[in-house]
Amino acid sequence: MERVQFQQEQMLAELKDLVNKGLFTQKEIKQIMLKRTAFETALVRRIPRKADFLRYAAYEMQLEALRKKRVARLKPERAPPSVSDYALVRRQFHIFERALKRFKGDIGLWVQYIQLAKKEGARALVGRITARALQLHPHVPSLYILAAAHELAHLSPASARALLQRGLRLNADSAALWREYVKMELGFVEGLRRRWGVLGIDVGARPEGKGKGREAEDVEMGDAEDGEGARERERTRIEGEAEEEGEEGERARRAIMEGAIIKSVIDSAVKALPTAELFATLHELLVTYPVPSALRESLLDHLHALLRETLPTDSQAVKLSATRHLTPDLAGPELIDRLREANERLSDAVKLAGDKERDGLAKVYVEFVEEWCAKDVDESLKTYLLTSLHLLSKHTLSASSASPTLLSAHVRLLTSYPSLHGFLPPSINSVPKILRLAQRYTSRTPESAPVWLARLDAEATLSVPSPIDGQAKEQLQRTWAEARVQVRGDGLTDVWLWGLDRADVVGVSPEEQVSTLETLLRASKHIPDASAWRTVHEALLLRHIRARPRAAGAEARLARVRQLATEFLPSARVWEAVFALEAGAGVEGAPDCAAGGESHSSEDRRKSRFGTGSTSAESTADADARVLALVYSYWRESPGAGVRAPLAYARWLLAHGRGKDATDAILRARPALDAADVAELERHWRAVVEGADEHDEEADAGSTAAAGTGEDGAGIDD
Repeated sequence: MERVQFQQEQMLAELKDLVNKGLFTQKEIKQIMLKRTAFETALVRRIPRKADFLRYAAYEMQLEALRKKRVARLKPERAPPSVSDYALVRRQFHIFERALKRFKGDIGLWVQYIQLAKKEGARALVGRITARALQLHPHVPSLYILAAAHELAHLSPASARALLQRGLRLNADSAALWREYVKMELGFVEGLRRRWGVLGIDVGARPEGKGKGREAEDVEMGDAEDGEGARERERTRIEGEAEEEGEEGERARRAIMEGAIIKSVIDSAVKALPTAELFATLHELLVTYPVPSALRESLLDHLHALLRETLPTDSQAVKLSATRHLTPDLAGPELIDRLREANERLSDAVKLAGDKERDGLAKVYVEFVEEWCAKDVDESLKTYLLTSLHLLSKHTLSASSASPTLLSAHVRLLTSYPSLHGFLPPSINSVPKILRLAQRYTSRTPESAPVWLARLDAEATLSVPSPIDGQAKEQLQRTWAEARVQVRGDGLTDVWLWGLDRADVVGVSPEEQVSTLETLLRASKHIPDASAWRTVHEALLLRHIRARPRAAGAEARLARVRQLATEFLPSARVWEAVFALEAGAGVEGAPDCAAGGESHSSEDRRKSRFGTGSTSAESTADADARVLALVYSYWRESPGAGVRAPLAYARWLLAHGRGKDATDAILRARPALDAADVAELERHWRAVVEGADEHDEEADAGSTAAAGTGEDGAGIDD
């Protein structure tokens, strides 16, 4: 508590000054002292929390905002600065300094401190903070970007360039850092161009009329430092330097204006990080940055030449190259031409691709078609794209291996845009033809989940009449059953759950959900792939737990848990869900909670902890304890339970006043864990014990830091 008292003593001078200036009353000063004492007490705990520091800083920010409001309203007489003018801001800085001593590795805390210093105009402090942060975290690109932006904002491009170059030496794989470097060089060149434009200097023309004549004109204008004279003298100096350097200097300046420096940086970026992400980032920057169109086209030509050379077969690179000229401002015939050109380039790339590259290229082509079909463009353009996709799908069907990506997207888009059916080719211009096409696709790729899902959605959406009748529902159920048998590999779980997600069209009523899930659970055991079977079985069990109504009475709940363990094969994740469900049963109407008992209110926890409450509440708690003990015994034996099972169970016991049982549960769990898990368990358990009333403290501290009901709206009750 000595540290708290020391901090209180440091506040006296500023608080007295605030009273003397009439900005705060004695009553408000007492409130401030009480709140600051509470914050300081929280900061000296043995295991500090970052949230305590942030709430304290937020309170001081609100207090400073209130002080400024009152100064503006009261308009006191002009006087020399006093301690209260800067003490509140200085205290905010001090809080962040104390926080960073405890949490040096928290990047977010460093960033918040830098932003606060920028907001308060502490330029020198920002430089010191960023230097310290970079020294501790040299491999965090965002810190270099913040530091460089600060230097640029204060007209120090050389320092910004040095910072970014240093960052790139250590983080050459950061696309964001390369983007900022190119952006900085773009700004440098654009600044030169505008400056020379104001001075009337034509970089491409050889300067004429130098020397005494120009100087004589300046003399005639006298020594007046008007803007026109200053610009004229600057132009004379630059032209004189150009004349001295001769043709070589002129060529250098022309190269700079044509983007030689920027192209060099782009070359270095591509050499260090030859990825589609980098090219996409730089393309977006060059398209949006305000530079002359000639320079933009030159830089884009250079970038895309490197793209074709570096990533000739990468799918995202091919899409970026094909869609280069599709800018947001296009309209009319130009949009049609550009869209047709991009579509042809992408479809040709899919046709000419080998078996290995075809699926990746098909995905980006589908993205392209779906993106433009979703836009507000003329329906004739959408019809053109759907027809192109149809022709490409026919082409892949005749190839050695059909592309499930193209086939599923074809059916999905035909389903999504029924208004276009009449404008499509005759083979797909009606619902029966589209459904036959979907059936043909699934017969050609019987193991593909996306194709089956597209067919199921098509039958559910396009079936006539709507809502679909019993015969259509039976057909849907047969198709769904066939899909569950045929599909293999990725997406199998989605196929098994499809009918549950579309229960209304399949004909599964809410009352039939549980029986349908149990049927699916038994059928899932026949999936030949063991890994896929476990995934599907787990997903179905999680649905089954949520679908079944909670049993009444402890014996019924225990019987249901034993039935789950004997009839099915629950995973650790399933037992965790069961534990959360049963832990929430102790409070009427409590929501499901994965942390085990955290859904109980603080009052309920106090009653359980100190033995208060009604007899019915105590019997319910006993029933919960019996059920959760059984669930925990199954959960901890499940592969992958790790530390989550003992932590959840011990947390529930501690929250219900059974601290000794909670400690015993942690100790009994240790022998079954490896060394790393034991260390993690102890660390988490120590945090739980130290913050046993964490939820109550969070609520109290949050109300302390929140804005109060004062007339100025900042944490002080006037």
